Amino acid sequence: MDFNALFQFLQDLQANNHKEWMDANRKQYQTIRNSFIQWLDELDGKLAAIDPNYYPTPGKKGINRINNNLLFHPNKPVYKDHFAAGLDQRTKQGDFYIQIGINECELAGGYWRPENKMLNSIREAIDYNGEELVKILNKKSFKQTFGGMYLDKDKLKTTPKGYSSDHEYIDLLRHRTFAVIHPLTQEDILKDDFMDKVIAVYKEMLPFRRYFNQAVTV
Repeated sequence: MDFNALFQFLQDLQANNHKEWMDANRKQYQTIRNSFIQWLDELDGKLAAIDPNYYPTPGKKGINRINNNLLFHPNKPVYKDHFAAGLDQRTKQGDFYIQIGINECELAGGYWRPENKMLNSIREAIDYNGEELVKILNKKSFKQTFGGMYLDKDKLKTTPKGYSSDHEYIDLLRHRTFAVIHPLTQEDILKDDFMDKVIAVYKEMLPFRRYFNQAVTV
């Protein structure tokens, strides 16, 4: 995968963010998109080999659309400034997310604003076994990789229904998003060992994602 070409294409696209330019450069876009899909396929195979519970997700299935949804976000540009994909994708929620862009690159995973049924299951898991989650969050290598759980701006200021304000894990119970992010630089992505780095982050994230995946499936 020529990530230099990917970054250059995205820079050109953001300078010409309209359908006419994309139509004139669609062949180049398809070449880069297909290369990224092939890279995702290779990563998919490597992750499946190290994780017995991995849900195989071919790159063509995992890759996200480059078009912004203008129906719901009419003020956004026509095209995104990144390529992205979700692997280990039983559902969109809980997948292992990869984003490579000119403004933001990251590896992430977890549950972003899950619907009420999932959210209730997660809170029940924390109520029942919050100790395990705290252990995961406090692991030294986890903190070094992610810094901690995603800072939830929509976190409840009150107490979730059914839980007391003096609950041992009330701070965790107030979250409405349960996710972690590992930021990347373009330099990280252009290194020869980038795929090895992605795999290392996947492994570090795995206990966190398994905790929540189990919570929503019980």
